[in-house]
Amino acid sequence: MASRSVNKCILIGHLGRDAETKFTPGGAAVTRFSVATNRRWKDQQSGEWKEETDWTNIVLWRSENLSQYLTKGKQVYVEGRIQTRSYEDKDGKKVYSTEVVADDVILLGGQGGGGGRGGDEYSQQPVSMPRGARGGQSSQPAAQHDDFGQGITDDDVPF
Repeated sequence: MASRSVNKCILIGHLGRDAETKFTPGGAAVTRFSVATNRRWKDQQSGEWKEETDWTNIVLWRSENLSQYLTKGKQVYVEGRIQTRSYEDKDGKKVYSTEVVADDVILLGGQGGGGGRGGDEYSQQPVSMPRGARGGQSSQPAAQHDDFGQGITDDDVPF
């Protein structure tokens, strides 16, 4: 039996800076941004809550019109693979860079870490399509249906 491996990364976090899009000499768009993810735990010795933030660099290929939506503070869902590459800097020193090459990026709504339920909190807008769904589909987003609130009147609200 052949050995199998999986390289899949899923992140939900906030953009640390506005996305930047550049183009390769061949014309392919490369969009780069960073995502902050937090973890929180209670210190066993002091009993205090501690928090740690990890920053992950993201690379998204062939999606040149996304920079306007991927702005600092926006919450995003990113799915992709981890890639480490190396290059020589100007002094000839070998430098390693680890990043997530994104397959899917979805805006989750909300600004910063407010945690409130803002108006666009539920409007999950895909900003990149899954690779398997791209072929032959229209670039127009699917119509969104609001199934909540149908048939409910003011008399049904308990306060």
